[in-house]
Amino acid sequence: MSAHKIIIAIDGYSSCGKSTLAKELAVLLGYNYIDSGAMYRAITLYFLRNQVNFADHSAVLDAIASINLSFVFNEHKLSSDMYLNDEDVEPYIRDMIVSEKVSEVAALKEVRSFAVAQQKRMGRKKGIVMDGRDIGTAVFPDAELKIFMTADPEVRVMRRFKELYATNPQITIDEIRHNLELRDYIDSTREESPLHKAPDAILLDNSNLTREEQLDIVLEWVKDRATNVVPQQ
Repeated sequence: MSAHKIIIAIDGYSSCGKSTLAKELAVLLGYNYIDSGAMYRAITLYFLRNQVNFADHSAVLDAIASINLSFVFNEHKLSSDMYLNDEDVEPYIRDMIVSEKVSEVAALKEVRSFAVAQQKRMGRKKGIVMDGRDIGTAVFPDAELKIFMTADPEVRVMRRFKELYATNPQITIDEIRHNLELRDYIDSTREESPLHKAPDAILLDNSNLTREEQLDIVLEWVKDRATNVVPQQ
């Protein structure tokens, strides 16, 4: 494979395995992985902790001004953890209470402008894999490889249920289904950078694919794009 590094933008619905794929690609390619979803979750956590009124423009701007986000490599997990104002918040940002509000927070124009600016800065040197809702459409519209992931809704529900049940055995499948349906609706209909497939993105439906099969397919796409990329002068 050519040494030319590219930007890999992965978008798609909740619980399609975007982060899993992105992390695996980053490790194999020696790229940096940027979890945009973790950034929005950390912002949501800050808003909830500080009782920020989502509808108050001034309160949202004041809150954003007090937020510092960073990724710190975890040697034990061999991946990066999300830090909010120098606190490792990985144990908290996956909680259901954050999941229930993250789409609403991420739909705020001020929040998206703040997060997208940081994401674009992180991608200047290329050699990154980033997943989210608007990576290939708003953050990196010129990314060399754009992937749009989807899966059957019930497959997604069961994946999310298995993920959360380990830490929250009280969770129900109906709760998960309602949460995913609501997030899909908000993500797809929001005014600011709604979730949709970029015209030049490759559709990846992994309803019936194993992780290994999925990874093999995408690595071929990466190989094709990386060997045909024109290096920057």
